[in-house]
Amino acid sequence: MNFCDRIIVLLKTDFREADRMVCVYSFAHGRMALRLPGVNKYNSRLKALSEPFVKSDARIYIRRNASIGCITGGKLESVHPLIRADAQKTGAAIYFCELFYRLTPEHSPNEKKFRLLEDSLSQLEAAPLSPAAAPAFLLRLMQLSGFGLKDMPLLDIPPAFWDDMHSKPLSCLMPCGAADALNLNKTRYVCRRFLNKYLQYPLNTACELDLTSAGVVDAALAETALEPLAV
Repeated sequence: MNFCDRIIVLLKTDFREADRMVCVYSFAHGRMALRLPGVNKYNSRLKALSEPFVKSDARIYIRRNASIGCITGGKLESVHPLIRADAQKTGAAIYFCELFYRLTPEHSPNEKKFRLLEDSLSQLEAAPLSPAAAPAFLLRLMQLSGFGLKDMPLLDIPPAFWDDMHSKPLSCLMPCGAADALNLNKTRYVCRRFLNKYLQYPLNTACELDLTSAGVVDAALAETALEPLAV
């Protein structure tokens, strides 16, 4: 079966001598494992399509009853050069992709999930990296995956702040002041509790949900008596 689909690469790994395996999230087919034969050869024209968080319109071939397909061609839509030029943004983008790899089922397409990843990468490229981007992205992915907490503000987080974390563009999330820092730390705590419960092993990417606090924020966190988090 031959078809074309828009894909975003979640992760890659070299395979055999010259091949490469990728996991992608596609618009019409959901998460898939795909192989790029010969892509590690010096004259390959498809190598750019196999890099993490690259978006492309790919031509895919899957044999009958096969679980893994092949990318046979395609056209780049975006490699997000401004993300790749910034180490912190690159780390955040790879973190978004690993969350998709770990929290989405195979062959279960969801247009809203694809749009979430696509829009989040575009916003990450267009604006300075917000400390609220990682927890906000995870909350939205949780909402689309059936674990949503949008209508259930936790730990006395103000409803307005909680709603912003679920709906405001990532590029516009810029917490300021002690109150916002405290609420952001509480949100990170909720996200990490979720990951600790539902992931069988920790994420490979650097944790973007570490609690950061100082002064009055640290004292306010202590008053909440939050349970310790596993590392």
